[in-house]
Amino acid sequence: MVYYQAKANLLNQKTIIITGAGDGIGREVAFTYSRYGANLILIGKTTAKLEQVKQEIISKINFRASVSIYTMDFLSLTESKCHELATDISQRYPYLDGVLHNASILTKIAPIIEQPIKLWHKVIQINVNATFMLTQALLPLLLQAPNSSLIFTTSSVGRRGRANWGAYSVSKFATEGLMQVLFDEYKNTNLRVNCINPGGTRTKMRAYAFPLEDPMKLKTPQEIMSVYLYLMGEDSIKESGLSFDAQPA
Repeated sequence: MVYYQAKANLLNQKTIIITGAGDGIGREVAFTYSRYGANLILIGKTTAKLEQVKQEIISKINFRASVSIYTMDFLSLTESKCHELATDISQRYPYLDGVLHNASILTKIAPIIEQPIKLWHKVIQINVNATFMLTQALLPLLLQAPNSSLIFTTSSVGRRGRANWGAYSVSKFATEGLMQVLFDEYKNTNLRVNCINPGGTRTKMRAYAFPLEDPMKLKTPQEIMSVYLYLMGEDSIKESGLSFDAQPA
């Protein structure tokens, strides 16, 4: 699906949540989905970044778009905060057409014996626990839609363990597992559940992981949007329980 061509109205009037929407891939997904007609709910840690994305969408991409922002720190996220968010959304929209879980962090790349315990807990909280709690709270809104798409962000190190990737690798194995469990639980409903592996992309996270790498050899977030469009739109209505690569192997 890396060469998928979306129709201009693919996401027209669909209401979609994007986490980690202030930077990198999440920011680009927000721009892309708005170009195809979506109403967006942007979630991130930094209000100023979310406001900037919102203003850029309204002023440069789609002035008719409905764009809401919610500042949430996943490190301190709780079950009650997730349900408060879901309640607030339910008062504004009848249902959710899609959720993209894009927010995650990468900390120290080091052997397991050198992984700081505090950083391990931080990665698992943000990449796994917060994602689980938010998903649980939003599932009723997704299930009320005529058809809906729930997308998780994975990684190649979440499919096969790799030395030194520690907590991040384990968190992405958990992400793949959560996706598979949800697929099996909801395979007979209107909800489809999948993962996307962005691959090596020109982002701050990638630069942190590979500081000596030439970023100009990597694809930009804009260049990997085809799979994000495909899985969020109705052309993928029969695709569920799968893990997709955003770039050719």
